[in-house]
Amino acid sequence: MAQVNTCLKRIFTIFNIFFAIVGGAIIGLALVSQVVTNVNGGDMEGRFSGLITLYIVGAITMIIAILGAYGAHKESKVCLIVFLVCMVLGSLAMLRAGFVAVATRPLLEPQLEEKFRELLPLNRAPEEAQEMTNHLQEIVHCCGLFSYTDWGSDIPDSCLCSEVQEEEDQCQQIGYSSVMQKKSVYTKTCFPIIMYYVMLLVDVVIGVAFVLGALALLGMILSSIMIHQLRHPNRPTVLLSVPAVFTPTLPKYQELHNPPPPKYQEFQHPPPPQNQEMLHPPPQKYVMQNPPQY
Repeated sequence: MAQVNTCLKRIFTIFNIFFAIVGGAIIGLALVSQVVTNVNGGDMEGRFSGLITLYIVGAITMIIAILGAYGAHKESKVCLIVFLVCMVLGSLAMLRAGFVAVATRPLLEPQLEEKFRELLPLNRAPEEAQEMTNHLQEIVHCCGLFSYTDWGSDIPDSCLCSEVQEEEDQCQQIGYSSVMQKKSVYTKTCFPIIMYYVMLLVDVVIGVAFVLGALALLGMILSSIMIHQLRHPNRPTVLLSVPAVFTPTLPKYQELHNPPPPKYQEFQHPPPPQNQEMLHPPPQKYVMQNPPQY
């Protein structure tokens, strides 16, 4: 016999299905972020750790959702208790991560700018940094981290514009030798583009953290109610009765056709019929009109 309310079980199952969809969406966002921010296999600031975090959170979310749906379907108290514990820990962890990410977001840009400026000039930077920057310049059509002068006098071919891009006003003319020869390089710099994708990844992490925290709180409430119903399956339902304020009476015309029933005393001592009263009248009392005087 089912011990959990059917409507509550359906709501909890729908919640876990939606929870599993959110977990799959997190994994999908991690894949998209990995493709978008992939720069020749290089590791941007916090890119690898952020992607790993998204993958782990998405996988754990799907596992917990499956556990909760199974516990609701089988009415397993153990599975629901494990689900409740995961919801409590998950809500605390997600809300904490969300608030920390919100607090550290404004500090990312100055920290990244300081680290990228340590690589200047780029023509003297480590080979790995040069390859990463060249690949980024070819993909997003930018030149230098903060300016084309970051390369000094060795401007790479990845900064050079094509004729089509020159017609679209994406380039600028610069002189690079004593002969006053000129090159057409991209006008955009790469650091703002890097910051855009880094901030996008941080915003995704913040949104995922708060959404999962809110869902964990809702799951905690629903699982607590189900566990309570499993612990007290035979508790009687309390019915509320409203006392009668007045007693309805029959209308006058119905009383003529339907006389009220006799009272209890009339059943015990019924009154004599009228014809018997005529045959046996009660004894009369005589009062002397002129009593004798002594």
